[in-house]
Amino acid sequence: MGYHPRYGKVKDGRGKHRSVDNSKREEKHVATMKEVSDKTLRRIRNLGSQRFGSSPFSEHFDRWLVNLTDVLSEFESNPNISTDEQFVKERSQILSNVKIELEERRRKEVSLEKAFKSLSDNKNLLSAAKEEYDTKLREIKRQKNSEIKRLNNNIDSLRKELDNIVRMKTGLFRGTSKKVREQKEIETTQELNTEERELELAMLGFIEVKEKLRGEYERKRQPLIEQIRDCQKKIDTLEIDGSREDRWFACEALIDSVNALLQRKTLQLHQPP
Repeated sequence: MGYHPRYGKVKDGRGKHRSVDNSKREEKHVATMKEVSDKTLRRIRNLGSQRFGSSPFSEHFDRWLVNLTDVLSEFESNPNISTDEQFVKERSQILSNVKIELEERRRKEVSLEKAFKSLSDNKNLLSAAKEEYDTKLREIKRQKNSEIKRLNNNIDSLRKELDNIVRMKTGLFRGTSKKVREQKEIETTQELNTEERELELAMLGFIEVKEKLRGEYERKRQPLIEQIRDCQKKIDTLEIDGSREDRWFACEALIDSVNALLQRKTLQLHQPP
């Protein structure tokens, strides 16, 4: 058995000899299959539980996929790990699935800006419809008050006139002919009834106009309310990182696949030659 000195001499940059530790030239420690697999599983779990700070979450997808792919590549390239066809197939399918899911999430997030604009537009339309309704309602109330006041004044005037006619029958004006008083009473009573009926119809007419205006407003309002609700629901959904569940399931599936590979390798090692 030959003698291998621990220390040797080499020349430095100035031509002088210096001692070196030959043990440093020994090969670095090569991680065992268990050490490699434990590290890989730990890194996959970390990626599976990773949270993205705020929307747009899709700006983190590519970096996350690169990190996951790097972990798997490092695992598969290790000399103590020998993957089989089943693992490669499972790993490829899992990565393909999560890429598709994240791409779908990305497309949904692109529509977030449109949802915000639609929400703003619909709120503006709703506000305009409410303002138009309030303006028309105030005008109806103004017309109502004016018309009701006019009719009430007429009714009050006719009632006073009718009272005067009644007083003519028994008061100082008994000299007026009976026929004239009776005719005047009949005409005034008819006019009073007409005005009272007109007042009643006016009240009903204004109620009908208000109900019609309210119906028109509701027909404009309800679709806008539904669109605002849908936009807000969409925004609320997109402002939550829905990709986290997709990424977690993908990593759990990869962990299962790695463990299954290790089990197959262990069985192969214990099989009799």
